[in-house]
Amino acid sequence: MKMKAARAALDLSQKELAEAVGVTRQTVNAIENGDYNPTIHLCIAICKRLGKTLDQLFWEE
Repeated sequence: MKMKAARAALDLSQKELAEAVGVTRQTVNAIENGDYNPTIHLCIAICKRLGKTLDQLFWEE
């Protein structure tokens, strides 16, 4: 949910984020729904695009 909220705050669609980080829209959807564990490289790419840290987007409390 953190990733989805950060993406929405930047007014990015799943497709736009996917294109920016080199994956499919379905992959972004699966990550947001918790159905897919991205690699650390993909996590970093997503964080850079969304302007967040790994902890802000992916750390579970």
